Amino acid sequence: MLGFFKRDKNKIAKDGGDHSVDSMELLGEKTETTGKEVKTSLNIPPNANIGQEERYYYQFLNNELPLLKENQISLSGIEVHTEEDGRVLVKAFIRNSIAKGVHFQEPIPLSLLGPNEERLARQIFDLTILGELPPESSTPWLFVFEKKNVFEKEIPQTDWKLAFEVTKSKGPHALDLEESWEKSLADKDKEKLEQLVKTVQPPKPGEVNFMGLQSRLDDEGALHVTLLIRNGSEKNVKLEQLPLNVEDASGEIVAKGVFKLEALEIKANTSKPWTFIFPKELVLKEDADLSKWKAYVPQG
Repeated sequence: MLGFFKRDKNKIAKDGGDHSVDSMELLGEKTETTGKEVKTSLNIPPNANIGQEERYYYQFLNNELPLLKENQISLSGIEVHTEEDGRVLVKAFIRNSIAKGVHFQEPIPLSLLGPNEERLARQIFDLTILGELPPESSTPWLFVFEKKNVFEKEIPQTDWKLAFEVTKSKGPHALDLEESWEKSLADKDKEKLEQLVKTVQPPKPGEVNFMGLQSRLDDEGALHVTLLIRNGSEKNVKLEQLPLNVEDASGEIVAKGVFKLEALEIKANTSKPWTFIFPKELVLKEDADLSKWKAYVPQG
């Protein structure tokens, strides 16, 4: 995604600063380190619609970039432009100093920072569309901040930088068990849940969603539904009241109700299992086919 706004052809320099993070911190890429510094090679995306002159321009800028430490992902600002509609367009190099190709596995929050580290804009970008970043490479890319995500009317043309927003304390998405579950679950069942949380795709940043684990009708006609409540946010989430619908294999709603949870808390970046029991009077279909089912929060 290049060539979105024209550059001043009399100017061959980049205006933005640099921001680098360890690949393990950003992508979970654990690699060996030898202590060497890396000079990244220019990589133009295959679908970039640019001419030879533009290629020379990016090659010149890339040649002037500082060396990176091994195993880093870096953003190096090139230029910034504010559109009449309020959007802010930022060109930057995405640099990979790892000795192998890497992929972004999920959307990443980025901040545009001013001369005093003040946040000028913030937005989550889907960088999975980049595909593979080649080993030890610099890829020019255009980032479009929508007007609603821009916090200042005047964006400085120099002394700014594009930065990854990484919560350093954030580790892999993990299982969090309520104390009652911790005491009642067998070790083998805990291990199964932990393995599930490790292997499934974690929720997107800021997203809270539900994954069905188990459903059954008891002898009294009540429907028991166990869900994994998944919190992809950087903050703890408290659920006080939760409306739920359950559909069976036919797609019909077989139960619906509203549950008061007394501030059930799901910690940041964790998944917590919880069982919801629909009493018989809330079960709408006694012969439900639960070979396939889903539970969800109704809209509206």
